[in-house]
Amino acid sequence: MSSTADCFSRSYDEARHKFRAAAEAAGAALDVFEHPGRGPEGEVLTTDVAWLGPPDADRALVLMSGTHGVEGYCGSGAQIDFLRRGETPGVGVLLIHAINPWGFAWTRRVNEDNIDLNRNWVDFATPPASNPGYSELAEDLCPSLWTPETQQATTERLLAWRAAKGERAFQKAVSIGQYTHPLGLFYGGTGPSWSRRTQAAILAKYLAAARRVAVIDYHTGLGPEGYAELILCAPPGSAEFARAASWYGAAVTSTKGAEATDAAQSASEDVMGDNLVGSAQLLPGAEFTGVAFEVGTAPLFEVLQALRADAWLHAHGDPRSDEGRRIEDRMRAAFYKETDFWKGMVAGQSLAAIRRAIAGLTR
Repeated sequence: MSSTADCFSRSYDEARHKFRAAAEAAGAALDVFEHPGRGPEGEVLTTDVAWLGPPDADRALVLMSGTHGVEGYCGSGAQIDFLRRGETPGVGVLLIHAINPWGFAWTRRVNEDNIDLNRNWVDFATPPASNPGYSELAEDLCPSLWTPETQQATTERLLAWRAAKGERAFQKAVSIGQYTHPLGLFYGGTGPSWSRRTQAAILAKYLAAARRVAVIDYHTGLGPEGYAELILCAPPGSAEFARAASWYGAAVTSTKGAEATDAAQSASEDVMGDNLVGSAQLLPGAEFTGVAFEVGTAPLFEVLQALRADAWLHAHGDPRSDEGRRIEDRMRAAFYKETDFWKGMVAGQSLAAIRRAIAGLTR
């Protein structure tokens, strides 16, 4: 039997082939959605879907990886680990592998249009909310030059802003989402992305009969290294939050936790256009319980510096240059820890969450 660490991959292409092989071995029905773009070596990019259980299941668990492309290394490994165990869940299980295959293949958090998919689920028929804090920081966050001198000067100004306004205000300004700087960080786009449209099509196809749905969406980059925080968009006091707490335990948090109790406050801000909110809206007839499975990797400012370098590279630099490869390595290290310990932490906490979700769905 292969080790848990072997469920994780060194590239998008390796992850895709491992996922499909594991799904076939588990007897899952496979589906594929081809992306119009290509990977850095010209490879075909796809979102692959596996379904376990009866096609008309009224209770379903969704496991989704790669919402933020490079974070797909974590989610893919967790999905493959679950499939290789051959467990019979008793509910429908929908595994969506690499919903943002372009970002996964290119070692980017965003998609082919620099869109953050967790800021893309807004109603574009109305003007998106503004983020004046981001506008104040925009030029320093994403300068057009990335020399050592520019990096030092802009970083010093960012740290001064954070010192003056506070850590939480800084994180909110940077990360809740913005719709005014297309080459910037956490950009939400001007319309539904390919990945958003594909996710909507997948949920419509597979969950039409579902009346109880749980979603685990895998992410990395926030929190202590190796620790998986289970984050809801629903506020404490809501039926969804109470249900999730009864399934997963009292450590669940909410992006709206500050509205009720500090104990429930997430490491993440309450972002605009989150795909868990969008998924719930796509399933209005179902009881919905969605969590982001957020695994820590590196200190927050270190992760931000990797994102800044990546944004500069793809807006102004050459991804195939030596500097481009160094920045790609930096991004990978910020969102994926290639140690057996970290991989084991991911797989173990994921399996516990999956089993608790299944138990909750079948109560």
